[in-house]
Amino acid sequence: MAMNRATIAAVQAPAAQVISVMLVDDEQLASEELAYQLKEFQDIEIIATASNGLEALKLIEDLEPDLVFMDVQMPGLDGMSVIRKLREKGVPLPHFVMATAFDQYAVEAFRLEALDYLLKPVEREHLTAAVERARKAIAEKQQPELAAPKPSLQRTKLLVRSNQRNLIVDAADVVYATIDDGLITIVASTVEGQSNYRTIEELQSNLDSGTFWRVHRSYLVNINRIKEVIPWFKSSFQLRMDDKMQTEIPVSRVQTKRLRALLKL
Repeated sequence: MAMNRATIAAVQAPAAQVISVMLVDDEQLASEELAYQLKEFQDIEIIATASNGLEALKLIEDLEPDLVFMDVQMPGLDGMSVIRKLREKGVPLPHFVMATAFDQYAVEAFRLEALDYLLKPVEREHLTAAVERARKAIAEKQQPELAAPKPSLQRTKLLVRSNQRNLIVDAADVVYATIDDGLITIVASTVEGQSNYRTIEELQSNLDSGTFWRVHRSYLVNINRIKEVIPWFKSSFQLRMDDKMQTEIPVSRVQTKRLRALLKL
């Protein structure tokens, strides 16, 4: 499914709020019970479950949930350590609601800026209060993302370093840009190389906001170079670009919601 400028402009508009949730608990029965209780909240969508901290780390990075209900005590990597590891890796944090049978972990949970703390067995009243707190926090967090960044200067030319050469590329020829370990790579029609910008945000703020769409925390795409929308994992989507490699780029949970709402996918 090809997409044009008008289509993407509509995608970037706000859509109905759905909270993507991930459950992390090494006790399967506890995870299933919490999932059952969360069914009563119509705006909650459970997108994944994890049974240990290492699995949680990868899923949080890949799926970008809005909210994570996570057990504190788990073998190997406990809940507190998961949050610390995500911070060390520079991964944007979801909101966390920590859960355990022991209340002595509450102080540490709040020190790590957990949104809330639930004692097991989880009582309905306390769960309802945690979900309501999450709704408010997520709405406040996502509000700035609904507005396109104001460009300080819309550049039509970009410097790309490739094979020890400094090449000048037309912004319109850029297919997408991605960041990995603090290094931004720009892929254009005829060249691929590194950018002198430090962050995706900085690069985006210097480009036409009507043309370049931040579809994922690590990707900025030229909407005129999207070739196809591809159904992907857990009701999400990828964008196939029209570069030489036909690169497939993941769409984040926030942008997936807007894409689904617009195209009725």
